Amino acid sequence: MTGATGEVGGRVARRLADAGHSQRLIVRDASRVPALPGAQTSEFGGYADIAGMRSAFQGVSTLLLVSARESEDRVKQHIQAIDAAAAAGVGRVVYLSFIGAAAEATFTFARDHFRTEEHLRASGLAFTFSRQNLYLDLVPLLGGPEAVIRGPAGNGRLAPVLRDDVADALLTMLIEPGHEGAVYELTGAESLTLSELAAEISRYSAQPVTFENETLEQAHASRASYGAPEWEVAGWISTYTAIAAGELDVVTDHVQRLTGHEPVSVREFLSRSTPR
Repeated sequence: MTGATGEVGGRVARRLADAGHSQRLIVRDASRVPALPGAQTSEFGGYADIAGMRSAFQGVSTLLLVSARESEDRVKQHIQAIDAAAAAGVGRVVYLSFIGAAAEATFTFARDHFRTEEHLRASGLAFTFSRQNLYLDLVPLLGGPEAVIRGPAGNGRLAPVLRDDVADALLTMLIEPGHEGAVYELTGAESLTLSELAAEISRYSAQPVTFENETLEQAHASRASYGAPEWEVAGWISTYTAIAAGELDVVTDHVQRLTGHEPVSVREFLSRSTPR
């Protein structure tokens, strides 16, 4: 698996170890890898390191491919990883994608995931796609230090899902047979507007949080001081416009089907994690 030092990959690696499965953790920096029983560590130079990937993927039956950080050449990196997996004889790739992945998705980064999925479909490798909604873990941080969630989301809704629930579902996809060719959409159990999310955060926080709907012009202006490249700003803003377009208003039972338990709700998560 890749991404073992990240938030989702690290959770999956620990679950695999706890369940007694052998695994190879393919990472850029081996010094950051936790000591896990049954785990080997293979260091490589990232998704641009084609030779390193081919070597690291040798003998791998199932590969968890955690998507690369957002960048202008993200799709190219994913394609190189998939091609390296095919060349190394990997049997199946479980790809960490995003809800609503489509060629014309409003969320620009979801288009990257779609192009990656299409290349994986054409590669001849067996595959499983795990498409997540936005992570519930990030909801308490949406308001930032000013406690105001700003973005052009209107009254659109989303169903955020907890990373622990995603990791539980991925564990099933990885270790159980019968998931070849499957596309799973991992979501929370309920869909809320950003105004409703702000109200829920406020319920459990010492500082009230509000939602401020922005126009596209306001959204660009409020992020101008970050000094980020345009492709990155467009990605940030399109997270909100995708919500407004209804593309994140997806609620499924896939977490429950894969894990045997209901996904953690927004209120349950906030009640135990939001500092007062």
